[in-house]
Amino acid sequence: TQHFIYCTYHFAILFLLTYFLTVSFANEDELLITTKDGQVQGKLLQAVDGEVRAFLGIPFAKPPLGNLRFRAPEPVEPWEGMKDATEYSNSCYQFPDSTFPATSFQCCAGSACVGYHVISPGSNGLFQKAVMQNGVPTTPWASLSLEETWNRARKLGSLLGCSDPAELEACLQQVDVNQLATMQFGVMGPGFGGYPFIPVVDGVFLPDTIEVCLALMTSESLRKKEVLLGLNRDEGTYFLIYGVPGFDLGESLITKKQFLYGIDLIFPGGSEIEDVLMSEYINPASLKNPAVYREALIRMVTDTTFNCPVQGFAESYAQISGKPFLYHFLHRSSVNPWPEWMGVMHGYEIEFVFGRPLIPSLGYTEEEVEMSKRFMKHWANFARTGNPGVDGDTWPMFSPENMEYVTLDTNLPKKKMKLRASQCVFWNSLICGIFNILIIFNNARISNESNLVICRSKIEKNGHPN
Repeated sequence: TQHFIYCTYHFAILFLLTYFLTVSFANEDELLITTKDGQVQGKLLQAVDGEVRAFLGIPFAKPPLGNLRFRAPEPVEPWEGMKDATEYSNSCYQFPDSTFPATSFQCCAGSACVGYHVISPGSNGLFQKAVMQNGVPTTPWASLSLEETWNRARKLGSLLGCSDPAELEACLQQVDVNQLATMQFGVMGPGFGGYPFIPVVDGVFLPDTIEVCLALMTSESLRKKEVLLGLNRDEGTYFLIYGVPGFDLGESLITKKQFLYGIDLIFPGGSEIEDVLMSEYINPASLKNPAVYREALIRMVTDTTFNCPVQGFAESYAQISGKPFLYHFLHRSSVNPWPEWMGVMHGYEIEFVFGRPLIPSLGYTEEEVEMSKRFMKHWANFARTGNPGVDGDTWPMFSPENMEYVTLDTNLPKKKMKLRASQCVFWNSLICGIFNILIIFNNARISNESNLVICRSKIEKNGHPN
């Protein structure tokens, strides 16, 4: 079910962008429309430049209740009379966690699922453009093996009194949904970040591995899409504070011992090559800086779980004649409630994409208001034309040779090349080779759950790194 939650919700964002661009300029005031399933009553919402006709909570499938839980969605039953579409429907059940300040939006998992739609033959022809913010299908948390997923399902069953494998699905379909949402995280072993249940290669939506699906797209029968993708400067901080000892709402000035423990927690087997990692991420001249180990781990996690996978996907997509556009977001929101050291955090570009600073009572700066307007123009122009550039200034497409990208902050966009390219070479070549040796000779703790996804796909596919 989590697969459908992520993919359906964020895939819909692709269409909503185009939809709102259309209806915000509509002249018709009629708020009662007829769909193939019945009539719906919408309402007018006040937008910055006028009114928007909104239709909220329209069902696209039967609710996943009873024996429909864990199954593919079924078409909604047509309804009689008028359906009230002036309020949102119930949101998906989620694990209740009030440990830290609330985050208004997380786009990483949904972004990866948008990427799955880009490469899935079943989605070919359904859309022309895609936006992937902070995640791609090849990121560490984006997929699991069938074997590991089955192991987690059985463990969840045992936690909820469904210990008979033959009756597992039927039993879990009857479990209270609040219990299910709460207990699901109990299936995860020691490690760093991730979700308990995420997409797998099912042979239907994804007929084969990510690499094979990308290769299939070289066929002329599969339409290439324009893709806007990117990341924020300090993606790793959000996950460190949840998963690594020593990181908290204080300054998180971790010690060398905590740093080394973090390496082994995030990269199973990483303690075997700690000297190599330290030489890449720590300047000996900075050792007197109390934040040196904190900053090194931030950069390490950001590179391995966001920066390098995102650029790797852009490179692979460009090589099959796709059209990727890459951005790097550099501005920390002035109303961000998290500690200053957490920087430009994961997911904190979304408030600017959807115009939140334009609400005066929220207290954003004037520079942020203008930046948000530019963001919306970039995203809207991408939806209209396939290029995010505005005012005659086109964005360069990402190419494997130059690795072009655009920086986004309160200043005007800047065109640059090779975002932390040496660090990605470090992970893609040297570290992959070292970890492959550890797997073969030292039986290092590397598995499908390892966060070293950059190396994982190469090792699993070829038996050795490229």
